[in-house]
Amino acid sequence: MKICIFCGANSSRDTTVEVLAKEIMSDFFQKNIELVYGGAAIGVMGTLATDLMAKGGRVTGVIPQHLMKKEVAHAGLSELHVTKDMHERKQMMYKLSDAFLIFPGGMGTLDELFEIVTWRQLGLHQKPIAILNISGYFDHLLKFLDHAVLEGLVKQADRDLIYSSDKWENIWNHFLR
Repeated sequence: MKICIFCGANSSRDTTVEVLAKEIMSDFFQKNIELVYGGAAIGVMGTLATDLMAKGGRVTGVIPQHLMKKEVAHAGLSELHVTKDMHERKQMMYKLSDAFLIFPGGMGTLDELFEIVTWRQLGLHQKPIAILNISGYFDHLLKFLDHAVLEGLVKQADRDLIYSSDKWENIWNHFLR
């Protein structure tokens, strides 16, 4: 299985993010799961890739040309795809992946989350999408989405496309359904 993780090129102040990233990469290695991610050597992205590669796991990075220097493309990945722009990056990450896991991140992470959810809402794919809600990072976003349902602007079925848990084991079981 290939799981795409959307996450940040910045590090979190919450050290739990890095601890869980390494624990999850141990599970990826044990289960022979390939990581597909944004290709950077820095931030949460770098932690995930470096840890899985150190264990001998397979890591595929996808990075747009204009971010090669800014995000410091990770050297030594199993595969590194360089795309012309962000849209092509997201398309390639989608094509390479069987499921999507969202870690705490910034604007780019939120963009990736909502684009992949929108593609599923439109019937362009049926791949599972899950948020790893570390230390309640996404609580306000999830509450907002529930509010949007109450306001009639988001259908409950579309809201339900985003599974959320603070436990990787629950997400893994969701992915296996």
